[in-house]
Amino acid sequence: MAAFVILFWGVTFASTRVLLEDFSALEIQVIRFGLAWLVLWLASACRRAKSSFRSWRDEALFAGMGLSGVALYQFLENCAIYYTNASNVAILVSFGPVVTAVLARLFTGDKSFSPRFAMGALVAVIGVALVSLNGVVNFQMRPLGDMMAVGAMASWGFYSILIDKANRRGVHEMEAVRRAFLWSLALVAPFAVWGVTESGFYALDGSFSVTLDLAENIERFSRPLNLMNLAFLGILASAVCFALWSRACKSLGVVRTTVGLYLTPIVGVMFAAIFLGESLTVMSIVGGALIVVGVVLATLRFPGKETIR
Repeated sequence: MAAFVILFWGVTFASTRVLLEDFSALEIQVIRFGLAWLVLWLASACRRAKSSFRSWRDEALFAGMGLSGVALYQFLENCAIYYTNASNVAILVSFGPVVTAVLARLFTGDKSFSPRFAMGALVAVIGVALVSLNGVVNFQMRPLGDMMAVGAMASWGFYSILIDKANRRGVHEMEAVRRAFLWSLALVAPFAVWGVTESGFYALDGSFSVTLDLAENIERFSRPLNLMNLAFLGILASAVCFALWSRACKSLGVVRTTVGLYLTPIVGVMFAAIFLGESLTVMSIVGGALIVVGVVLATLRFPGKETIR
């Protein structure tokens, strides 16, 4: 399940980049997770799963998941891609597994964080940097976009901890993710309303803008490439992948699963090479090898030295 998710999440950067030509970051987020919520609601209806109110504590948990893993993470990452280089975003976000491991140690007692884990994570981060730069050494600090990428990284760390708490409370993965998506839509709704106004339209170079013009919407929604990317992000990358990711976290432990995210740049580079005709460089190949070595080093368990999830 983790490998399936990593495969599809590795393509989301390119998909989002294409959509940002016609949609704002906020519009992409609302459409993507609105579609994802609808798909999960239909799936729950088909399996006749009950969706009753559990407790205010659980609702607070779902709201936290919606805020950290969807509302904040997705919006900050989309904006970061716009304001800085994609390589900057990939490199900075790659520190997420380390942040997740530290937060898990502080809030859940998970003892996966160790010198060996830190060493493996460092090797993987170096690999991510080489793959992301892909032969073009052009890492330039762009404060606004880079800070957004750091914020996205921290948000995902907190989301991972909340996934673990939901799993421990026995909440079904599909139900937890669906409720998180609903809360995320509720949280961004005021910004969507503001985005219709002139002040919202110009905020962050249009990142908050929401267009209700009928002619413009018909034009951009009639483009097959836009529809394909929206469907991919909403159905596969969100509805399916978020639910499977929660299940993988339950089986493998949230820290070990999150380390797998280091493999997404490899998928991105392979996708670009196969479908976009981009060439593979020696730097990207070496980086890919370092990522694999780092992931193995960080997650491999030796006999008699099992970590506590």
